[in-house]
Amino acid sequence: MARSKLTTIDSLSFQELNQDAELIPLMTPEDEDAMAKEELPKTLPILPLKNTVLFPGVVIPITVGRDKSIKLINETNKAAKVIGVVSQHEETKEDPEIGDIYRIGTVARILRVLKMPDGNTTVIIQGKKRFELNELMTTDPYLTATINEVEEARPAPDNKEFTVIIDSIKELALDIINESPNIPSDAAFAIKNIESNSFLINFVSSNLNVPVAEKQKLLEINDLQERAMETLRYMNLELQKLTLKMDIQSKVETDINKQQREYFLQQQMKTIQEELGGTSHEAEIEEMRAKAKTKRWSKEVSEHFDRELAKIMRMNPQVAEFSIQRNYLDLLLELPWNEYSKDKFDLKRARKILDRDHYGLDDVKRRIIEYLAVLKLRNDMKSPILCLHGPPGVGKTSLGKSIAEALGRNYVRMSLGGLRDEAEIRGHRKTYIGAMPGRIIQNIKKTKTSNPVFVLDEIDKLSKGHQGDPSSAMLEVLDPEQNNSFYDNFLELGYDLSKVMFIATSNSLGSIQPALRDRMEIIDVTGYTIEEKVEIAKRHLLPKQLKEHGLNTSHLKIGKRQLEKIVEGYTRESGVRTLEKQIAKMVRYAAMNIAMDESYDLKVTNETLIQVLGAPKLERDKYENNDVAGVAIGLAWTKVGGDILFIESAISKGKGSLNMTGNLGKVMKESATIALEFIKANADQLGINPGVFGKYNVHIHVPEGATPKDGPSAGITMLTSLVSLFTQRKVKKSLAMTGEITLRGKVLPVGGIKEKILAAKRARIKDILLCEDNRRDIEEIKPEYLKGLTFHYVKEMSDVLELAITDQKVKNARKL
Repeated sequence: MARSKLTTIDSLSFQELNQDAELIPLMTPEDEDAMAKEELPKTLPILPLKNTVLFPGVVIPITVGRDKSIKLINETNKAAKVIGVVSQHEETKEDPEIGDIYRIGTVARILRVLKMPDGNTTVIIQGKKRFELNELMTTDPYLTATINEVEEARPAPDNKEFTVIIDSIKELALDIINESPNIPSDAAFAIKNIESNSFLINFVSSNLNVPVAEKQKLLEINDLQERAMETLRYMNLELQKLTLKMDIQSKVETDINKQQREYFLQQQMKTIQEELGGTSHEAEIEEMRAKAKTKRWSKEVSEHFDRELAKIMRMNPQVAEFSIQRNYLDLLLELPWNEYSKDKFDLKRARKILDRDHYGLDDVKRRIIEYLAVLKLRNDMKSPILCLHGPPGVGKTSLGKSIAEALGRNYVRMSLGGLRDEAEIRGHRKTYIGAMPGRIIQNIKKTKTSNPVFVLDEIDKLSKGHQGDPSSAMLEVLDPEQNNSFYDNFLELGYDLSKVMFIATSNSLGSIQPALRDRMEIIDVTGYTIEEKVEIAKRHLLPKQLKEHGLNTSHLKIGKRQLEKIVEGYTRESGVRTLEKQIAKMVRYAAMNIAMDESYDLKVTNETLIQVLGAPKLERDKYENNDVAGVAIGLAWTKVGGDILFIESAISKGKGSLNMTGNLGKVMKESATIALEFIKANADQLGINPGVFGKYNVHIHVPEGATPKDGPSAGITMLTSLVSLFTQRKVKKSLAMTGEITLRGKVLPVGGIKEKILAAKRARIKDILLCEDNRRDIEEIKPEYLKGLTFHYVKEMSDVLELAITDQKVKNARKL
């Protein structure tokens, strides 16, 4: 049945005419006379039709899909717009030849060509005169043939029998329209207003619900009165079928009561589902029952499933709860109850995979290998819950994939950033419309095993909202004593997560709930050194970017020296994300030149770097000199690695006030106050005139004022800066320091030592001053990172000054 505006002719039958369909234009006797006077061309392009027959005077839309037909329409539409339309013997023939089409056809005029949204071409044509194929002229690019006009024998105007036949056709057409519920009443208006007898016959013949072969026979009848009689016979048959169908429906409706009606509708739905390729509800339930027999679940889960299955069998499929219950049973069947992938205990292979995918990260790799070793010895060990803590871009998330491959387990990642609804973890109760399980259970279902490597990405970004606290819900997930029976609100059963290897990642530990942090084994993933970044770029980033841009190593070469330039001059981060972006720029530069057939430097030089990336934007602070009193170099830890920090101090005449600038935090200001008070208290031992403190104001400044700074680690640096200022003596050359101070004169240890050491090395510092308790941190750092550095360990602030302050006065020293 046709539902679109323009359809094929067999969909325009009386049984199937849609009220949205465009009515075929009516033809007047004057139009018919004008058409009869038109002369036919001797040669015509022939358009074979698959499923319809065109009658003279009738307008029909046809969909053109074959290449030959499209070419015929396009060329003819630009010229005479006249074609020959002939029906095929067999609808399945895709490339019909002259023997595959009927001899009698209709000359047609192209009225309009429409490009449809689905890409097909719809052509509206109007039949003119009948013709007979004479001789085939060409077959390529489409059929053309010579034709002969077929004359039509018409009855005399006063032929009473023909008049009665015409009246009968009109009456039968109106009866069919009235009987059929699918035909709009507008069709009756069209029938009543047709004035031309021959057009009425052709119009009705065209719309008969009969096969193409029968319509072709009607077209081939030369005598118009005989064709009218044959059309009348087909219409009688159609009316009889329609009346019989209506009688049967009315009888059935009177016999069906309410219960029978529901049963009948259910059977119809079942039949429709089966016809559409689906299955009935009974078949689905049996399929569920059969699938349940293959599941390796406990007796408790099995009994629960049987109860829920019995519940759905009592439900009406039309109610809203049916779909929720169906989803619930599907979840029970799809969860991998007691299904585990086999772990691979080849420790050497595991180490090789971890080394292949990630450069450095030795602590993490060692912990994974230790876990594998213990698991190999004791098979039932609970999986560890690791938290990889470190700055962005150091490979925490991607490490999870490598761990999964090394263990031979499935991998799944769940991003927790911005999660504020507890139901995202625990799921919704089934009483809610649209209820669904939490994302933990959803991801377990996705992996199809109960022991995947499960990465909880950005666990420090969990937020708290009106819908509960997701971080509290995570306590059960990450507690080895509780997660062997994790309760999901939708599942309503305990699910064993104890074999899942959870790996959380975070950038900051401060924002993680203490109870949650306590359940995880924290592994610090520190930033990379310049040497490590260069090696990562060479081994991983450059080959990856070349592959993504469709290039290979023969198209672009970046040497170690140039990679180091990129790292130092264009990135400031602990990880390698920005580095990868800069390398991607270089690769795009090569790709553009290759695509435009332009020459370029295959081997990247320093000049090429400046041309593509611009001038270096992030040159690191370098050690300058010690010619100015009151300037000392500290070491700072930042989220993107370590850096050196200049502490500058100056005095001016005043009443002894202390001013601090440089966007300093509260703790850092307190360190400055402690340093000044210590100097005042020990002025005699330090060789400083106590009277200067009341005569001069002290100003301490830390450059890069736009950057917030805080923490106690600059304490000994501020002390050194102030002593140098008051004594006008030089600070030891190429010396940097870090450590917290107390009023008692003690030096306390600080953190971030590795990053600070790397920053000092980049700044060409030679000597580093640290607290004695930080010696253990230095011993954990690889010797190659310490090459060229000399470490001095102190316990007292007096030791700091003895090592840091020289006896040599600065140039143009002031007398205080």
